[in-house]
Amino acid sequence: MSYPNGCYWDVETAPLLGELSTSLEGLSQETAEKRLRDEGPNALNVSGRAPGLLLLLKQFTSPITLILIAAALLSFFLGERSDAFIILFIIAVSAILGFYQEKSAANALGKLLQMVQVKVGVLRDGKPCTIPVEATVPGDVVVLSAGNTVPGDCRLLESKDLYANEASLTGETFPAEKKCGVVPASAGLSERSNVLFMGTHIISGMARAVVVHTGRSTEFGRISQHLRQMQPETEFERGIRKFGYLLMEVTLILVVLIFSINVFLHKPILDSFLFSLAIAVGLTPQLLPAIISINLAKGASNMAKRSVIVKRLSSIENFGSMNVLCSDKTGTITKGEVIVYKAINYEGKDDERVFRMAYMNAYFESGFTNPIDLAIKNHAQPEIVGVVKKDELPYDFTRKRLSILVEGETAGGGGGTGAGVKGGGAGAGVEGMDTLITKGAFVNVVAICHGVEGADGKAIPLDQVREELMERYSALSGEGYRILGVAYKKRPSGAAGLQQEDEQEMTFLGMVLLTDPPKEGIKETLQELHQLGISLKIITGDNALVATHVSKQVGLPEPVILTGVEIRQMTIEALSRQAGQTHVFAAVEPNQKEEILLALKKAGHVVGFMGDGINDAPALRCADVGISVNGAADVAKEAADIVLLGNDLGVLAQGVREGRKTFANTLKYIFMATSANFGNMFSMAGASLFLPFLPLLPKQVLLTNLLTDIPEMTISTDRVDDSMVEAPRRMDLRFIRRFMIVFGVLSSFFDYATFGVLLYLLKAGPAEFRTGWWLESVVSASLIVLVVRTSKAAYRDRPGKYLLLTTILVASVTLLLPLTPLAPLLGFSPLPLRFYGWMGLIVLLYMIAAETAKRIFYRREVRGRSIQ
Repeated sequence: MSYPNGCYWDVETAPLLGELSTSLEGLSQETAEKRLRDEGPNALNVSGRAPGLLLLLKQFTSPITLILIAAALLSFFLGERSDAFIILFIIAVSAILGFYQEKSAANALGKLLQMVQVKVGVLRDGKPCTIPVEATVPGDVVVLSAGNTVPGDCRLLESKDLYANEASLTGETFPAEKKCGVVPASAGLSERSNVLFMGTHIISGMARAVVVHTGRSTEFGRISQHLRQMQPETEFERGIRKFGYLLMEVTLILVVLIFSINVFLHKPILDSFLFSLAIAVGLTPQLLPAIISINLAKGASNMAKRSVIVKRLSSIENFGSMNVLCSDKTGTITKGEVIVYKAINYEGKDDERVFRMAYMNAYFESGFTNPIDLAIKNHAQPEIVGVVKKDELPYDFTRKRLSILVEGETAGGGGGTGAGVKGGGAGAGVEGMDTLITKGAFVNVVAICHGVEGADGKAIPLDQVREELMERYSALSGEGYRILGVAYKKRPSGAAGLQQEDEQEMTFLGMVLLTDPPKEGIKETLQELHQLGISLKIITGDNALVATHVSKQVGLPEPVILTGVEIRQMTIEALSRQAGQTHVFAAVEPNQKEEILLALKKAGHVVGFMGDGINDAPALRCADVGISVNGAADVAKEAADIVLLGNDLGVLAQGVREGRKTFANTLKYIFMATSANFGNMFSMAGASLFLPFLPLLPKQVLLTNLLTDIPEMTISTDRVDDSMVEAPRRMDLRFIRRFMIVFGVLSSFFDYATFGVLLYLLKAGPAEFRTGWWLESVVSASLIVLVVRTSKAAYRDRPGKYLLLTTILVASVTLLLPLTPLAPLLGFSPLPLRFYGWMGLIVLLYMIAAETAKRIFYRREVRGRSIQ
């Protein structure tokens, strides 16, 4: 670029467009596609999903696997070529299975995320179109309005009443006003008023801008590369990490101990080393990352069928653990269809002048489109010919007001009668005077007024009628109406542009009454959530009276209410104690939503937050699980972990069930893999101490691990106990540890019974011993999956068909393998027929014992202390 030091904010528009080889009409589609290929996707993490080759290589990055490969190669050069090939082959098969699972999961997730992509309006070939944010390139001309996320670092071409939230980049709390023009090269980030930055979002107004930088070349991209900010670790991820540490400790101890003892007993050093490593592999559920990925992806796919799209897979655990859901009432509790009931003056009488003023305020508003202004404009259309907008103070969530300055308006004040909706007051207005019309939350509008206008047009001091006015407001709010205040004042036409200071000394004109009825069936939906162990807490900007009325309508007879004013007076500790008992948080300011969520989390709750507005993004990030809807503002949808395709709590309840099923199936794999692996490896370690030979060859240990993983790979399709869906569930490492020890020791007991049969009844030699124990080990580990997969009796809870089929398949292959030509290569030998009878008896007794142990275990552990 030829502009000095890359300071694109310090040059005129025409040269900048020339440098970017674009125009006010945007890029051609052909040019944009070429730039996208050259520049790459517009994302901070351009890698996205891992390419196939890297994903495959990732399967071999485990330190134990790498050591095992090196040892196998050493074995090859020392003459044990067949063993080395078999070990490498088994490792390769395991890696391919893991690769297939993770690749499938990544592809499935990618398709789901396309359903909730954040998109941006651009000009291509001079025509407006909508594309994913990731597809924007330098030179694109983008069209932005309130709620939109800025897709890159952009230079303004046009703007109107434009304000952007840049807190994520500059740390500034208040929105920054943006205007076209040239800014000095020395200007800091917060001073570049003609630039929109990637990662920020539009609060109000509209803009047309040209994209200068995308992805890592943006200001946000440069910062993120230094900070490498990561999303907070979920409880599930934290549990898996700690579980990995536990396995590492057990593995390290066993490997060192077994290798040392075998060398001390003068067994071959290389075989002892390979055997120790094989035990380490056997103890480690190698496919755990792949199983978790495919299980979560399968769960996300099932949730998508319920109109729930998961953006962050690991959030499924929090979704299942969620026991508190915070939500606004509009659109979730109520229909979200705001209807104008009527417009009244301060005396409570119908007054068309009030509606006319409110209509002009809504009509000329140029910020973000909102349901209230749409409702006003759709209710009636009084003629406003000759009225011209001159300026605007956009709505914000602190003032809770919108002010419009117009000329040519005669209705209200100055002796104007404003009679009639059509034509009245549409004349030339009071010469030399403009009208400032303010509309907003009733209390916030009254706060800037000094007088009230009566039906005859005469002004009355506000203090004289304040009590009467507030009583009427309270009574109407108690009936469930949402109330807007409308005020105005005259000001000289030559006065400077609007400032917030102009919103004072105004005349209160009247109220607009709005209604938003509860959704049909909302009572039943809330009851359903309650049965799922989720308590709903309503967070609303409406006053306590409106919130109480709506709460009673949806089945909360005596709701506990906490207001924003009361919250401001509380410490976080006090709020934490009070929040859990509160049903409705009323008259809440946007920044207080985060305070409420933090207080609930501090009290030990797993908190979900459902939001769809511009001001909901911080709370969505703060919640354990952020939930939004597909029609939400871009910034809200981008911040959410989960996106609902329908703005319906009924959809959410269905998604919670699917999330809990996914979490339950993930835990099943951990239970199965750890208990079976721990038992088998503990048996192997013990046997190696008193046998004059290795109980299993390294290749046989690896083959055991591979075959027993196959049924567990289908666990995502398994059925789930109702008890695992009825209440919130949480990752509990202590529960898993106890489960692993109890069922691992039980498994080991029957392994030693097999040793006794082989050594003392069959007088087995090394090859027969290894064959017999390998058969019992794999068959029992496969079948026991059908027992430990459920807390119920196995015969009462039918497994999924794929799990059952793969279990039968693995057991069949295991029984047949020693009879095939591959047997000598694997170190197996034929066994007498009576061994199969003994093995069948041992496996049967093992399953009966496991059923009994399971009943006792869950009776003691799950009664009030299960994974909750």
